[in-house]
Amino acid sequence: MASQEIETLASVLARLPGLGPRSARRAVLWLVKRRESALPALLEALATVGEALVECDTCGNVDTTNPCAICADPRRDVKSLCVVEDVADLWALDRAKLFTGKYHVLGGKLSALDGVRPEDLNIASLLARVEEGGVDEIVLAMNATLEGQTTAHYLAERLDAFPVRITQLAHGLPVGGELDYLDEGTLAQALRARRPMG
Repeated sequence: MASQEIETLASVLARLPGLGPRSARRAVLWLVKRRESALPALLEALATVGEALVECDTCGNVDTTNPCAICADPRRDVKSLCVVEDVADLWALDRAKLFTGKYHVLGGKLSALDGVRPEDLNIASLLARVEEGGVDEIVLAMNATLEGQTTAHYLAERLDAFPVRITQLAHGLPVGGELDYLDEGTLAQALRARRPMG
């Protein structure tokens, strides 16, 4: 048995996404074995980030500057705006380097079961950004869940009053996916979204 302090650290690490109790214990053991080199660097990085992180007033991204690096980048296409549910979605899309416009983070998705209503999300600030003008296209990059699609439909209705093109990420068969491994929802969406060849 490890000491209470080590168990507490493992318990805290186990709460991080992607880390279970076993992975957390392995991480603690790795840190303990390298406490002279790895632990001070980790503590310093955590303290620095903890002091410097801010939420971007423009898009809702998390960065060390406000406005964030994406909003401040003059090379970004200001006419394209990609709406995402969460900061993790923004980071995933931006890491792919396929979208060169700006982003807007809703801070969640509509969910009657969880009591998340439109006023609980950053929808008013999205509408204000679009109302300012200069945006030609809005990409609704919601997750392919019932709540994500409900949120996308709600946003499309609210944005219909503006002279912007509203698009949505395609859903369906993943590249390299085999039909017998896909769930029925994915197959149904792929069939509904079929298009002519050539």
